Amino acid sequence: MVPRPAQFRVTGRTLDVKTPVPIYFEQRNSVIGEIVDTCSEMSRSTGKTIIERSDGSTKECHPFGISLTLRQNHATSVADEYQLVIDDGGVQITAASPAGLFYGMQSFMQLLPTGAGHLDTITLPGLEITDRPRFGWRGMHLDVSRHFFPVAFIKKYIDLLARHKMNIFHWHLTDDQGWRIEINRYPALTDKGAWRTGNDGRRYGGFYTQAEIRTIVEYARQRFVTIVPEIEMPGHARAALAAYPHLSCTGGPFTVATEWGVFEDVYCPGREETFPFLEDVLDEVIALFPSAYVHIGGDECPTTRWQNHDLCRARLRHLGLDNADRLQAYFTARMGKFLAGRGRRMIGWDEILQEGIPSNSIIMAWRSIEKGIEAASAGHDVVMTPMSCCYFDHYQGKANEPKAIGGFTPLETVCAFEPVPQGLPPELVHHVLGAQGNVWTEYMTDTRHVEYMVFPRLCALAEVVWSPPETRSLTDFLGRLAIHLRRLEELHVNYRQLSD
Repeated sequence: MVPRPAQFRVTGRTLDVKTPVPIYFEQRNSVIGEIVDTCSEMSRSTGKTIIERSDGSTKECHPFGISLTLRQNHATSVADEYQLVIDDGGVQITAASPAGLFYGMQSFMQLLPTGAGHLDTITLPGLEITDRPRFGWRGMHLDVSRHFFPVAFIKKYIDLLARHKMNIFHWHLTDDQGWRIEINRYPALTDKGAWRTGNDGRRYGGFYTQAEIRTIVEYARQRFVTIVPEIEMPGHARAALAAYPHLSCTGGPFTVATEWGVFEDVYCPGREETFPFLEDVLDEVIALFPSAYVHIGGDECPTTRWQNHDLCRARLRHLGLDNADRLQAYFTARMGKFLAGRGRRMIGWDEILQEGIPSNSIIMAWRSIEKGIEAASAGHDVVMTPMSCCYFDHYQGKANEPKAIGGFTPLETVCAFEPVPQGLPPELVHHVLGAQGNVWTEYMTDTRHVEYMVFPRLCALAEVVWSPPETRSLTDFLGRLAIHLRRLEELHVNYRQLSD
């Protein structure tokens, strides 16, 4: 199983079971009913339906089946914990939360033999599992700005996260090379900002309508995945400025970027109209995404234009500041206060770690592990995502690999990653919410390339954020992964083979 359960005991007996295996539960419980329907749908991807909703809540109609039980008021339970038992009486999955039941079902589906969708009878091991996650933030990121991917792939990506008990999908929706979310109040963001001229001279791009986003959000909710939207500011804004150039310092004109890198034209903090524009955008984002978190980027923002702009210099004088770099802190603090007023927590890359940002802001430590220590020491919650371990746009091997942005992050490096930094005082460990992998797509032009870069590294990260650290072993993981990769094949995932 991947990730490895916290505790398990194999009883030594196997059971032969006819398919499809019925699921028994209290029929009046609509929450469990939704979990059953979602998991039944997920089981169809391997052929015929392997598990299905039963006609009743008892086993009178079938000698062997899956029983789902939601415990009530279990005060000692850990969030997302579940117990799974397989014996002569069937499969019993119990949990104190719906998410726990869902994760128990994911574990059960991993116990099915490969090719189960084509078998009339399957063999199950007798065992007992007590399982719970180590971290609450178990995330994966996807950049759809550099290259745009269809709704069907976004759903597949979410499905694959859920199968590995990952619960956060960080959706990078805007950048210099494309604006991918429909904003009704500002239609030019997608009319102009979602499209660029490719190297072949053709128009390239796309965006997600609000109706499509609602569908994806609901799809993720059914799989206990929270979508965290990212709207980049104040840098990485060329696509937005191509649509609304007056929000820059120079006034443009601009085109949507066709090259990768960092650009000097960014949102102008000296222009007051910049802020209501972004607040309007965020209001529509908040209406689409029920997540408690909104990511505002904040990374790689040059201040060149601000240093030479009259309105920015006037803003500095008004604030009593003497350095244009301090304008980003002002910008970030203002947007954080706005989001807090809307009941949301601001998240940003570690560049936002500056004086004045709201105390409940979450920092994503990407430049180094030390940035995570710095953020936690300042009292901020932290998501550990250092590029040395968690950037899946880096090369996985030293030869014969598809083009990547650079770096070298093999599977073994991800396996060895420890989200709680050495040297972090014990009283600050609670600030480490978890970790996530990042997928920047400058050189990933199609979905098969994305899958190749993500898998099997996602499998290793899933184990890092779920399993107890004392149970982790590279040799043990690779042994289980060799079997798990057959499941990925059944799901038509293009993964990198295990090799040197």
